[in-house]
Amino acid sequence: MAVIKVKPERNARRNYSKYTFEELTKGKKREKRLCTYKKETGGRNCNGILTVRHRGAGHKRMLRMIDFDQTKKLNIEGRVTAIEYDPNRTAYIMLVTYKDGEKKYHLAPEGMKAGKKILCANKAKVKMGNRMKLSAIPAGFSIYNIELSKGKGGQLCRSAGSSAKMVAIDGEYAQVELSSKEVRLVSKDCFASIGQVSNIEHSNLKIGKAGRKRWMGKRPEVLGKAMNPCDHPHGGGKGGTPIGLKHPKTPWGMPALGFKTRKRKNITDKFRIRDKRGKEIKHK
Repeated sequence: MAVIKVKPERNARRNYSKYTFEELTKGKKREKRLCTYKKETGGRNCNGILTVRHRGAGHKRMLRMIDFDQTKKLNIEGRVTAIEYDPNRTAYIMLVTYKDGEKKYHLAPEGMKAGKKILCANKAKVKMGNRMKLSAIPAGFSIYNIELSKGKGGQLCRSAGSSAKMVAIDGEYAQVELSSKEVRLVSKDCFASIGQVSNIEHSNLKIGKAGRKRWMGKRPEVLGKAMNPCDHPHGGGKGGTPIGLKHPKTPWGMPALGFKTRKRKNITDKFRIRDKRGKEIKHK
């Protein structure tokens, strides 16, 4: 999809860019039966306590119920009715009408158009949009919406432009190379879709102004040293004083830079073969 830069008519539009939406099906409105209301929490939990900062307001949005699993329609062919915009994610979604008359929303791969047919099966033809087990996918193909646990639905490679590469089958597991160049072991009985997630030019989009961030439901961030000492470890002092610490800290007192947060004995480490730096991981 093309990203165009608008004319700098005023300062707010100087670094502003937007989508052309040329891939979307024109005149198609959302499927109301597959939409529900999205409750705005403002980052607060059920007790009204702020647990996630910098959230609130934003434009009202309807939540599209996306089927990340697709195994409920196993061996039933579906036809892509429309390519639609989803305000809750960076990728586009496609409305699929199956032969039994039921409609579902799925993540749309790059290049998908209305009228094409897709199929979810244990072993299917390797073409864009089809979903099958990793054991049936040849090495070298790009895949997305990858399962990590059987029957849980796709969890990996769901954002705009993301994809992984099928490397090989190793016993009961398949070797999958992620976009970060990390290689992981995934059960060969897990499902994945063929292709790359749509809207690959999302990373080239420039927000341009602060108000556009507010439309997305993101509130302003404030420097820690501008706060009071009771609110942040950097707070206190007069004027533009430094933080007064040897190393910067998070609002909760943990080191902010260069501090590893991953647990040394993480249970998923045994499924990692190579890290994103290309270093082989040795398991004891």
